[in-house]
Amino acid sequence: MKVLVTGGAGYIGSHTVVQLIDAGHQPVILDDFRNSEKSVIFRIEEIVGKEITYYNTDIGDTPELKKVIESEKPEGIIHFAADKAVGESVENPLKYYKNNIVNLINLLDVIKGYDIKSFVFSSSCTVYGTPDNIPVNEKAPMKRATSPYGYTKAAGERILTDFFKNKETNLCLLRYFNPVGAHPSGLIGELPVGIPNNLIPYVVQVAAGIRKELTVHGGDYETPDGTCIRDYIHVMDLADSHVKSLEYSVENREDLLLNIGTGNGSSVLEIINEFEKVNDIKIKYKIGPRREGDVTKIFADNSLIVKKLGWQPKYSLADSLRDSWNWQKKLKL
Repeated sequence: MKVLVTGGAGYIGSHTVVQLIDAGHQPVILDDFRNSEKSVIFRIEEIVGKEITYYNTDIGDTPELKKVIESEKPEGIIHFAADKAVGESVENPLKYYKNNIVNLINLLDVIKGYDIKSFVFSSSCTVYGTPDNIPVNEKAPMKRATSPYGYTKAAGERILTDFFKNKETNLCLLRYFNPVGAHPSGLIGELPVGIPNNLIPYVVQVAAGIRKELTVHGGDYETPDGTCIRDYIHVMDLADSHVKSLEYSVENREDLLLNIGTGNGSSVLEIINEFEKVNDIKIKYKIGPRREGDVTKIFADNSLIVKKLGWQPKYSLADSLRDSWNWQKKLKL
């Protein structure tokens, strides 16, 4: 299957491209490199041993997007092209509404005349807000978003559900938790632009001496150690879930709504301690004030994807933290 991967040079997108090729598909990357670098393309090619088709295009650029769709005629689309930092979305909401909502609508407007068999959407557990029950399953109600980022994911799900309601395209809404880790080769991984907004990239940059210390956002939450709890899933497992969802939806002509997580929660301090243990390096940190938009704890009930797709996480938290540090060390070479 030829698959258009928007944001395919980004963190999750690049790993998914690798997994698509391993599964025998033909990915086409569309990325404007606002949150990635062109070197990622060459790193993917080194991993898979073949050239990758890619376009340096913004999905908000309608004429160029039309050219790509008309030229490539993809059968499937995996949509990653969105901004993703909770904190930044609070500070700059219009950036998130424009890229995550307006540009999504633009993409749909362009593809509406084409035969797309499956559309996979990169959603998020943030749509659950502060859930009533932990672990959270797909039947949990969507709560009022705690950040503009969370709102754009909920709005994106609604837009896509309405758009594809009477169409032949099968829609996959994947609500995933906290992606971590890197490709085991160390050739691709999370490459934040500027100061990292996510925990693991900041931790590895502190370990590498790029950042002086880590500020833990809040130490007074109602958790065992006072810090927020999240479900950290290896990016390779996450990438694999996208491929399996795409294939299943096409083969079974079925829409999907799935949580993608390990089913286990780890606190910020547990992550720091595990990173130090796995990589034999100390992390300097301090406890700071809470960050607006953060929920206290959330982790997945992943039983539905396990049952429906036969998907299982293959990588442990230790693997994730080891691979993250390996990726960071290779960046310095």
